Amino acid sequence: MPRVSVIIPTYNRAGLVQEAVASVLAQTYQDFELLVVDDGSTDGTPETLEAYGGAIRVLRRPHRKGVSAARNRGSSAATGEWLAFLDSDDLWLPEKLARQMAYLAAHPRLLLSQTEETWVRRGLRVNPPRSHRKEGGRIFLRSLERCLVSPSAVILHRRLLEEHGGFDESLPAAEDYDLWLRLTWRYDVGLLPEPLIIKRGGHGDQLSRQWGLDRYRIQALLKIVAEPDLPAPYRDAARLTLERKCAIYAQGCAKRGKMAEARHYRGLGVSLAEDYASGAGFPACAGA
Repeated sequence: MPRVSVIIPTYNRAGLVQEAVASVLAQTYQDFELLVVDDGSTDGTPETLEAYGGAIRVLRRPHRKGVSAARNRGSSAATGEWLAFLDSDDLWLPEKLARQMAYLAAHPRLLLSQTEETWVRRGLRVNPPRSHRKEGGRIFLRSLERCLVSPSAVILHRRLLEEHGGFDESLPAAEDYDLWLRLTWRYDVGLLPEPLIIKRGGHGDQLSRQWGLDRYRIQALLKIVAEPDLPAPYRDAARLTLERKCAIYAQGCAKRGKMAEARHYRGLGVSLAEDYASGAGFPACAGA
């Protein structure tokens, strides 16, 4: 069996996924299998993938909004001990797997690690904001505000998904934010401080460019604060982040004329604060 299973989900990205696949097949570390999950593409993606023959495994499924179901499909079919993900618009440098597997071998207690990354927007290299600076260790508190683990940079042991669940298929976006919150309060994250992936952005089909994604982060935070084993300091920090995101999202809804939605999230933030203050706790995913 391969040591690593690499999973690329894709939808209508024939040109981009071809480059992503090529960057995996060019790895100097070759103890891997490559699974590409075609999420119901209607462009030339199926024909592009067929050209690779037995070098890759292609899994096809009906299209669903968001990438969670495709990633989970690949994870369930994978045979490797370790799972690595690559978004179909990103690229790996040739030493990515070799350097990261050597890092994990040198840190045997780690079950989750990522590398640094290079950002490219519309073909031009850009510097990521300081707020996106990656860290290692127990990064839960910093991860509450924004997603600090890039799926394309991560390798994790398969038992983490088996024990704590995969990507939440009810979330069309922020599914990675949700998963990393569930894992980072339990496990340290290893950081290999080398930019071994190219994170490409600026194209029109990126969900992260759309307004309103905070409602999915709110859902993820509702799940976390309802986690019975979450340590109290983490719960308090998550509660404050949740209240703040509810208020900010409600304000954004009001500016866009979405008054019913604004009232809902404003009221949700207030009721959560009152329930917490009274000791009633948080109902799982209430009001999301």
